[in-house]
Amino acid sequence: MAYDLYVITDEEIGRGLSHAELARRAVAGGADVIQLRDKRLSGRDLFEAAVAVRTVTHGAGALFIVNDRLDVALAAGADGVHLGASDLPIREARRIAPPGFIIGASVGSAAAAVRAGAAGADYVALSPTFATASKDDAGPGRGLAALSAIRAAVALPLVAIGGINAGNVGDVIAAGADGVAVISAVVGEDDVTAAARDMRARITAAKAGRR
Repeated sequence: MAYDLYVITDEEIGRGLSHAELARRAVAGGADVIQLRDKRLSGRDLFEAAVAVRTVTHGAGALFIVNDRLDVALAAGADGVHLGASDLPIREARRIAPPGFIIGASVGSAAAAVRAGAAGADYVALSPTFATASKDDAGPGRGLAALSAIRAAVALPLVAIGGINAGNVGDVIAAGADGVAVISAVVGEDDVTAAARDMRARITAAKAGRR
């Protein structure tokens, strides 16, 4: 499974475009993963948005992850769920989820990444890697040293999220990330597809330079 370009949809940052439309434009630009994240929607509306996004990703061959809500992810036929520290524990989510279901986890340190892996996470995401205005509850950036420490501690796919843009994505990949998760750097741009394509090219070039 590829996690190179992991795009998180946000209708406010995306200038009112729907989650499904943002997903469509992002996968057209080469996004490997789409995460549906919306703290405002009711459970019913989130489910309906998830079904719409799932149709887009299924047709494009991209992975579809729902943020926080395991119930919505399962009901909508998503490929997985992404869990934070205040969400359902990874071990319990793994017990409920069907075989092959992806569980990602936000972590802030190498020790937390090791615990997440032991609990059954399929990938970990350092959150936030840098300070970001896209997530109100993100807190201070952890930095590239934390990213490298996680890379040394676990063999799981490692995604960096928070404050990542065209100017620093190369440094993030060089520090050991397998992929980057972005919001503003793609869905906040006037041309979402072009922004995704550019970010994907930068990731590919950075990985080639790392070999």
